[in-house]
Amino acid sequence: MQARELMTTDPAWCTPESTVRDAAELMRLRDCGCIPVLERDSRRLVGVVTDRDIVCRAVAEGRGHGIQVRRIMTTDPQSCHPEDDIAAVEQIMMRAQVRRVPVVDERGDCVGMISQADLARSDRKATDNEIGRVVGRISEPGHQAPI
Repeated sequence: MQARELMTTDPAWCTPESTVRDAAELMRLRDCGCIPVLERDSRRLVGVVTDRDIVCRAVAEGRGHGIQVRRIMTTDPQSCHPEDDIAAVEQIMMRAQVRRVPVVDERGDCVGMISQADLARSDRKATDNEIGRVVGRISEPGHQAPI
């Protein structure tokens, strides 16, 4: 199975100039916890912002909701291509300890997102043990995303 078969197409997105409040509102409206950050004049992926980024890098530091996403986003996120096998996506999630992976085309434009939940809900022949292994590796203690 390929990434394109599981990915959410046309995900909500923001730009580096968007405010943290704008990103949080998109997450609320689209019921998601991660939004790709794209260049204003293209759909080229330049980062991601998660609900955790908002809490740990903005709220906890007292920065407020009016700051730009560029100040709290994760730059250079791990990504995959639509043609990538789902096993490769699982490896990215485990290696980087992330629950969501942007899907980019050959130009680097964001064309979708794959979440850990997408993998768990897929019709592929993954066993509960395989899914548990992926979730377990993603959730291992001791790894912290750079702040």
